[in-house]
Amino acid sequence: MDRRSFLGGSLGVGGGLGMGFYASLLAEARAAGTSRAPKLRIRELRAIRLRNGFNSRFVRVYTEEGLYGTGELVDTMGAEYIINNNFNVMLKGRDPLEIQSILSDFWGYHKVNMGGPPSAVFIHGWGGPYMGAVSGVEVALWDLAGKALGLPIHQLLGGRMRDAVPVYLHAANPKEGRRLVDELKIRTLKIGLDYSNDDWSIDRGWEKGKRFGLHMTGEQIDDTVNFVAGFRKELGLHTEIGVECHAHYDLETGIQLCNALEPYRPLFVEEPTTSDNVDSMLRIRENTRVPIAAGENIYTRFGFRPYLEKQALSIIQPDFTKTGGLFEGLKIANMAETYNVPVAPHGVCSPLGTLAITHVCSVIPNFLVQEFTHYGDRDFTELCDPVALRPDGLLAVPNAPGIGIELNEAAVKERLEPEFKML
Repeated sequence: MDRRSFLGGSLGVGGGLGMGFYASLLAEARAAGTSRAPKLRIRELRAIRLRNGFNSRFVRVYTEEGLYGTGELVDTMGAEYIINNNFNVMLKGRDPLEIQSILSDFWGYHKVNMGGPPSAVFIHGWGGPYMGAVSGVEVALWDLAGKALGLPIHQLLGGRMRDAVPVYLHAANPKEGRRLVDELKIRTLKIGLDYSNDDWSIDRGWEKGKRFGLHMTGEQIDDTVNFVAGFRKELGLHTEIGVECHAHYDLETGIQLCNALEPYRPLFVEEPTTSDNVDSMLRIRENTRVPIAAGENIYTRFGFRPYLEKQALSIIQPDFTKTGGLFEGLKIANMAETYNVPVAPHGVCSPLGTLAITHVCSVIPNFLVQEFTHYGDRDFTELCDPVALRPDGLLAVPNAPGIGIELNEAAVKERLEPEFKML
């Protein structure tokens, strides 16, 4: 394929823009003797929230030239306001392809006008909704960069080493698990007592209705063991099972529970206690032989560093849509590789965010399995282009420019919170 065919054929996708738009941008760049990349300037950032407590927030980075990128962030309150009122002012006129430069300003390496109160962020002075905002914008920048260059994100990150990734889905009961395995040919499921009403077990505890900081009774530990045993009996050993604890338990219960689950050979026990005390997680790992996993509530490579240095986790589960973005996720994975620790990214976003994560999963050597939380859930799947697993149960790595899919704007608009302007 010659250069003319390449520009005409592969760049005419993404962002709802036609072939002529991309071709003209690249033609201007070549004529200026610069590079294959067009010269772009950010015009606006805009983030939105959907009705009914929907977890995901979507964000777009628009350029003066008409090209845009879309990102997604999760598990936050207020990040959309930071993007609309602060980042929007901060990034106006910037080159969106200079992602590392923009990230360094997010992290406070240069004094920048953030726009609106507060006017500045101290070096590494981020966290909470700020980090969620950074993550969503960063994902949108990669989507935009891929579209501008006519390349999928994985090629911008160094090139994929696998064309599809294994995923795990969630199951509330053994029969649902059997259906998912039989219909989709997946090899891994994640299960948790709290995936459905768990009052039948919670009410046997020391304090009725208490759900966190639990020191479980013997009956409650037996409940959990019997629950996992039911899945293992139904699915056999061919299907890997991850056990989700959602940080409900105190240290000693975490140890007892992991030891009791050992005969059922879980792929991992996730967050048997909270992630805000690395030494507690280390004690659990040192006192059981089941693999211990966590990471959805650990932020940036600096947060993961003590877990890796102390070898407190068997598997790490960073969520790239809240821990700093795709590039930060790549850095976390690279760091984990030096400790021989596999990465199984957390993901509770729509298929758009899920596929953004997949690009990183395709690049890293120490990838294990990716979470696909809402597969088949119309509340999520209708918000963007269709995404389906391959017949072998794997998720294909997108090859279209950027993330590879777009939002379904009609569905998003219909569910938009009225205080927000549509993307």
